[in-house]
Amino acid sequence: MKQNISRRTCLAAAVAAACLAGCGAIGPDYFRPAVPDMPVNWKTEPDWALAQPADMQPKSDWWTVFGDARLNQLEEGALAGNFNLQLAVARMDQANATMQSREAALYPRVEFDPSAARARTSANRPVANAGSVNSSTTQNDFKPLLAASYEIDLVGRVRRDVESARASAQQAQADRENVRLVLTAQVAATYFQLRQLDEEIRIVSEATAAQDKALDAIKKRYASGASGQADVLQQTALSLSNKAQLDLLKTQRNIQEDSLATLTGTPAASFRIEPGSLPQTVPQVPVTLPGALLQRRPDVASAERAMASANAQIGVAKAAFYPVFNLGSTFFGTEATTLAKLASASSILWSFGIAAAQTIFDGGRAKAGVLFAEAGYRGSVASYRQTVLVAIQESQDALSNIALLDSANQKQSEAVDNQNKSLQVSFRRYQGGLDNIIALTLVQQNQLAAQRVQSQIRGSQFVTTVSLIKALGGGWNAPAWNAAEKEARDRKG
Repeated sequence: MKQNISRRTCLAAAVAAACLAGCGAIGPDYFRPAVPDMPVNWKTEPDWALAQPADMQPKSDWWTVFGDARLNQLEEGALAGNFNLQLAVARMDQANATMQSREAALYPRVEFDPSAARARTSANRPVANAGSVNSSTTQNDFKPLLAASYEIDLVGRVRRDVESARASAQQAQADRENVRLVLTAQVAATYFQLRQLDEEIRIVSEATAAQDKALDAIKKRYASGASGQADVLQQTALSLSNKAQLDLLKTQRNIQEDSLATLTGTPAASFRIEPGSLPQTVPQVPVTLPGALLQRRPDVASAERAMASANAQIGVAKAAFYPVFNLGSTFFGTEATTLAKLASASSILWSFGIAAAQTIFDGGRAKAGVLFAEAGYRGSVASYRQTVLVAIQESQDALSNIALLDSANQKQSEAVDNQNKSLQVSFRRYQGGLDNIIALTLVQQNQLAAQRVQSQIRGSQFVTTVSLIKALGGGWNAPAWNAAEKEARDRKG
């Protein structure tokens, strides 16, 4: 009869614990706050939206749309060897491990606690009464036990803690994606800056070679008496100045090359990139509506997950005002003096108990914890909204710059054509004695400057395209990109 009562008591306690665990968790439930004055369209690209993939979906290798094999190699090297990315992966793994550790608190902790001892009692030990006779006894004590402990989640403290840990793990994953996006964008931008310098070096080199030829012609005219020494000195100074600019351009190229070495995890001293040129065409980027940034950008996702984690911490802090119930002193096992008797029913022993703790006075510690958690949540909301505003700014800046650079490139192309024609005319006029050397060198300088500006504009187009891809979250697959590019051309046509 006593065993039945004990079983009923245990069953009732277990049911009560389950009911308590099923209660709603304390603290506010999370919802994503709105961003004030969120725009619905871009200034330059109204009514355009291609928002896939979302942040948590696998991202494709967006840099392949440029069709540059060397860039593809550098990106692969950066993803494999960059140590900042490896650090982000390690932090993500730590966050996942923390989440698993917190989730374990949802389940009871069960331990197997076996013990075995052999002891001899003293024949001269104190006795309870004077009439008792002592004797020395040697005996064994075998006690295999299963012990269990469990915090009854009365108000949802454990659940809120798990909710916070899960959000932090998702935040770490978003941070890893953001490091990956920033890294690949930095590699692409640095690579295109290097290629733009390659083209500018080639332009200055060709111009310097042409100017040296012109210097030879001027020296012949001077030798024949058709030109003065000032003409030779003027042309020589121009050639030397351009060669000095060429050295400066090579210095800048070395800096970009070394930057790529570090980004790919390679010592700069053993890293080389052969000279090359920019791709022929700049790809059209599939533009999303502003609201899509909330799903696509990993830094926005990270800020949003930080809000969710901070919100759950409010519930954890508020739980400090409520009692904590633990299943304590709970075990089941057997105890006997011989191994053969361990399976006997008379050797069974067990214990079941619930311990409760309620803070009566803590000097305001629990209240301060709630205030701290609430302030942390407000700070995470402000950080989230600021991150969204920065995302919109970066996207709008890149969109506006691309449109302006397209217009500038067309104008500069016409300017270069006119400067090339002007140089041909000016050189013939100088040879015919109609222009002096000052007019010729001025035209040469203008022609070289126009070509360099054109190269810089083309380089800026590629770098700005990379900035736009990064601003929009990157990661389109090739079919979606191609379809969006075609639609963008049709809209502009």
